Order: sequence, then structure tokens, then C-alpha cells
Amino acid sequence: YTVESIDYRGIDTVEGRVAKLAEGCKNLQGELVLVGSSLGGFVATAASSFLHARGLFLMAPALYMDGLPTLRPKVVDCPVEVVHGWNDDVVPLEHSMRFAREYGAALHLLDDDHGLHGSIRLYRGACQKLCCKWMQRPTAR
Repeated sequence: YTVESIDYRGIDTVEGRVAKLAEGCKNLQGELVLVGSSLGGFVATAASSFLHARGLFLMAPALYMDGLPTLRPKVVDCPVEVVHGWNDDVVPLEHSMRFAREYGAALHLLDDDHGLHGSIRLYRGACQKLCCKWMQRPTAR
């Protein structure tokens, strides 16, 4: 697999970031797994269904936060894994719990804070394994 990273510098709106992600992914070859942290998790979630992502890996995603647009119903139509720190003081853990419950996502709670820097080895390996697993699944489109 290959990894692409979108540069959102200079884009101040969430809608602009979602559009930038869609533009950046339109010419990619192969299956797509989106990975996002904090606001990037919101952006990846918002774009996942219209980009036909095979999977979504979210780290402390800024979901259900004041000031962000409401996600459209049934926004996700792929497997989702969420990693969140018990000690997150930026995005409430309850938001990831709510999302996991509503979308049937797997939720992994780690003894860490919002940046998840102390757990990078744990979730990096998990993300790689999940990406490979999701790519091996038959397409249901």
C-alpha cells in the first residue's frame, strides 16, 4: 500500500478540508482507507462514504463537537476502528463512545491523552494490520 497525506494549511473551514480530501483522493489507484486524528478524524468520517472508503481508522476524533457541522445520517458505510485516550482533555471520550455505539465501530481505549503519543507503537501496528485486513475483504458495492 501507499500513504498519502493531505496538506490542509490555509484551509480554515471543515467543509473546505472535506473538499480538499475528496480532491486529493479522486485520482488515487486501488482501495482507500482513511486515517484521521482529532479534526482530521471528523474530516475523514465526513468524507468516508462518498469516497467509498474500505475502512476508517480514527484517533481521538473530534466528533459531536460544538462549532462543527452535524454529520449526515449514515455517514459511514465501512468498518471503523476508533482509538481514544482515557485522559483526553480536548475531545471528550464520551463522543467516541457515542459514535462507536451508533455506527458499530470498534473502540479502543488507551491510557493516554489527546495526542496519543505514549501509545503510538500500539495503534500504529493495529492500524497497519487493519488496513491489510480491510483490503483483503471482498468489495460489497
